Amino acid sequence: MISTEKLTLLLEKTQEIAKEAGAFIRRERQHFKMDKVEHKGFNDLVSYVDKQAEKIIVDRLSKVFPEAGFITEEGTNTTQAEEFNWVIDPLDGTTNFIHGVPIFCVSIALMEHDEVILGVVYEVNLHECFYAMKGGGAFCNDTRIKVSAAPTLASSLIATGFPYSDFDMIDKYLAVLKSIMQSSHGARRLGSAAADLCYVAAGRVEAFFEYNLNSYDVAAGALIVEEAGGKVTDFSNGRDFIFGRQIIATNEKIHEELFTHVKKSWG
Repeated sequence: MISTEKLTLLLEKTQEIAKEAGAFIRRERQHFKMDKVEHKGFNDLVSYVDKQAEKIIVDRLSKVFPEAGFITEEGTNTTQAEEFNWVIDPLDGTTNFIHGVPIFCVSIALMEHDEVILGVVYEVNLHECFYAMKGGGAFCNDTRIKVSAAPTLASSLIATGFPYSDFDMIDKYLAVLKSIMQSSHGARRLGSAAADLCYVAAGRVEAFFEYNLNSYDVAAGALIVEEAGGKVTDFSNGRDFIFGRQIIATNEKIHEELFTHVKKSWG
């Protein structure tokens, strides 16, 4: 068990580290060239910027909390610990970054066993730092944030992500999307799950859903949503959304309604 005082200090240090990595990413974007892009798989892109940002984060966090292990997207450190592990996406929205679309984030979470206890998401271009610790509320740049009070799906704006490599479930996904588009203010695709989740937490959109995500895409943002008063589940309305590769995050008021639309088409 980690003390509240230590967790508060870790949260402050994690924000500093996320902003440091974000500043590096922002500088590199100014002269980034497409010939620096590598392919981890079909439409799964990475660059030296992702890798170097992750090294910065891992190095700093190792000094701040040496007893914790790591779950990282780029694999710069994959040594996991029994009790505490950092879950890191150094550049969530790599495709946006590569193409110069200004929505991408640094995402860092700390897990104690199977529970996220700290989350920081730094939106690089807007200089917005979203953060939360378990039981402490959610904030953006030192201002407390809360989810939207919209009572129905019909009065809601929904964020989602489009499949880009695994198309096995695309027909089910499109059926869900069609149903939601016909029942809400519309759907938005930002290209960064971390940003999507923080926008739910800040009340900018009422919900976000996506499948085929990884733990480092959602761990920090999911905690921020819950601490902002929202609800987060998987596609079965359960709690397996960190490692289960499916997530529905809402303002809580529309959760059951949105879940019904997902379940109807997804099964």
